[in-house]
Amino acid sequence: MTGEEYIGRADDSLDRAYEAPMSLAEYVDQLLERPELAAHASKYLLDAIEAAGTRTVIEEGEEKERYRFFDDPHNDGEHAILGNTDVLNAFVDDLRSIAAGRGKDEKIIWLEGPTATGKSELKRCLINGLREYSKTPAGRRYTLEWNVAGAGGTDSALTYGDQPIADEDDWYESPVQVHPLTVFPEDVRQDLLSTLNERLDDHIPIRVEGDLDPFSREAYDYLEEQYRRSGTADLFSAVTAPAHLRVKNFVVDVGRGIGVLHSEDEGTPKERLVGSWMHGMLRELDSRGRKNPQAFSYDGVLSQGNGLLTVVEDAGQHADLLQKLLNVPDESHVKLDKGIGMDIDTQLIIISNPDLEAQLNQHADREGQDPLKALKRRLDKREFTYLTNLSLEAQLLRRELTDETSVWDPDSWEQLERWIQEPLTVSVRDELAGVTEKELAPHTVEAAALYAVVSRLDDHSVPDGLDLVDKALLFDRGYLMEGDERVEIDDYDLETTARDGDHGIPVTYVRDVVADLLHETQDRHHPDLPVEHVVMPRDVLNAVAEGMREAPVFSVNEASEYEERVVTVKNYVFGRQEQDVLDAMMRDKRVDEATVEAYIEQVYAWESDEQIVNDRGEYVDPDPLEMKVFEIEHLGRFDEKNYAGNEPDEAVKTFRTDKIITALNRHAWQRRDEEFQVGDVSPTEIPVINTVLGRHDWDDVKRTFEDFDPRQWDAPPSGTETARLKAQTIANMVELHDYSEASAELTSRHVMNQVSYRWD
Repeated sequence: MTGEEYIGRADDSLDRAYEAPMSLAEYVDQLLERPELAAHASKYLLDAIEAAGTRTVIEEGEEKERYRFFDDPHNDGEHAILGNTDVLNAFVDDLRSIAAGRGKDEKIIWLEGPTATGKSELKRCLINGLREYSKTPAGRRYTLEWNVAGAGGTDSALTYGDQPIADEDDWYESPVQVHPLTVFPEDVRQDLLSTLNERLDDHIPIRVEGDLDPFSREAYDYLEEQYRRSGTADLFSAVTAPAHLRVKNFVVDVGRGIGVLHSEDEGTPKERLVGSWMHGMLRELDSRGRKNPQAFSYDGVLSQGNGLLTVVEDAGQHADLLQKLLNVPDESHVKLDKGIGMDIDTQLIIISNPDLEAQLNQHADREGQDPLKALKRRLDKREFTYLTNLSLEAQLLRRELTDETSVWDPDSWEQLERWIQEPLTVSVRDELAGVTEKELAPHTVEAAALYAVVSRLDDHSVPDGLDLVDKALLFDRGYLMEGDERVEIDDYDLETTARDGDHGIPVTYVRDVVADLLHETQDRHHPDLPVEHVVMPRDVLNAVAEGMREAPVFSVNEASEYEERVVTVKNYVFGRQEQDVLDAMMRDKRVDEATVEAYIEQVYAWESDEQIVNDRGEYVDPDPLEMKVFEIEHLGRFDEKNYAGNEPDEAVKTFRTDKIITALNRHAWQRRDEEFQVGDVSPTEIPVINTVLGRHDWDDVKRTFEDFDPRQWDAPPSGTETARLKAQTIANMVELHDYSEASAELTSRHVMNQVSYRWD
């Protein structure tokens, strides 16, 4: 694209976001057609979240519906909140109750949790999502702007700042995004709202309460007085005529509909909440012997967030301010000074680390005399926790190490599993300003993420026969494989406890350990391959465990507890590496997927007493010989004595019914509203068949490659079967599992070193 074309795209972007200002009558006509555009703050926020839709996720082993809004879709996922779906759903439920006025109107939503759990990402996600939603036709947000030049036939003008308005083309927007309907008298407004809510296809009615903001009220009163003095009839029409009042849309952003109070913001409580007087302007502005609201800065967090959202970030730094907020959800009102008040429509959210709770409970022992009791009653706490899903933690770690932002939304567990174990290549600049490509080998991110998750799980709720890695896998995918049996999480005596996710290794610590390893050269060598630039799973696991003793983020007891948990993670990751090597060695001996699919189709037809279509397009009966051969040679479960000729005995029939047909029926039930086809089911989704597709062991290797010797693997003699098999295995690992030659060399060495001990 050329420079002009980019400028044209920028023009189009702004054109889509803004509308031409309209008269008050035109705005009302638009609302009568689309009442949802008049939504009050909490309802607008709820509408924005719901407009993005939902998707299904698995967390803590359960399927849950998650709002896509929290995936930061408008920003390619840059500030997505990973996990904590239950907390986010509860947050939306709170909004729904508040928007509908169902008993939580007086509540301030409080989001609490340790560092690196997604609280700050939520703030950014809200800002991004609301900004982009306000650019869409469905999410337009409106306010008022004023021009009082020539009111009542005079040359008087409204001033804001120290510059008078020169003509009607100079307009001043409400500095607090006041809702346009607040300009109507109360009785008229209520009638209009009744009409809008009758036309609104929503169970949550629109509420517009309160009065004009002080700045707009000053303009309104001035215009009314001028026209009243001049004897003008139809005063409201004169004051709100298009020459004086226009309705304009605005793009929501920080300072315009979103107020954010940061930890470093200073000032008196009133300055932080609503703003401050500009004393030099008081001499310039005459308001009949009182302070003129036009001399107010309106830069406080509530002023900025009026009309939509107010966020107090790191609320522990503003604990003195929280009590001042009590009347905001209760009365929707704040004072600029003793004489001038301002009605507020905003959704209040405070974000804190656990330290705020300690401050709020400092007088708890005084029970009924606790001065903070009223505040605590107003706070509705939702707790963010560390991630307890392997896939989410792996995704988060990749985001921390790279500029990857898109949110994973897999079609199946198999696809998600591939993403979890994928390698990662990072360009690292050294002290000589050179750039080196560093590789995190396959399973390295998986290992680091799994160790972090395992450290966060309550080991007292692990069922007999399982370990913390099993619990982590159950939380991530909802089942475990026991042999070729798929056992669902509900079949285990496993519960999520309050300790799951409330402690553990933070992702930021793991990220820093990995980052340090990327800047180190590993102490290993190969004549042809850059193995010194490969970071292996065991490198990360050892560094994470060994560094905890010195890291200030961990207590001595925590470091000891988490160090002990690394063993089960190492064993699991080694098993994954071992299976990769076996898959690569036995690749040519695997049953191809087409053969498996043909068997499944034959069994389905056999059970349902139907025919199948052969290669010539003819309908034929399922072939009992083909099914028999597959079950004996490929499944290895039966032999000739299980058949009378080609007819199966009861054991084979039971196997076909329980292991194959049951799995197919499960998929048929899931697709009951569609036309079910056996070919729609991947063979890997049938547990017993998944075992056939390449699950070999070392006995298979011994039988297949009689002259193979794993002790020669590091430097096999040329011309030997070991040398030939190694070259083939390395190539297959690269092709099948995304290893580089260097990481395949290191992984296969590690596996063979262990295998050689038990080979004989």
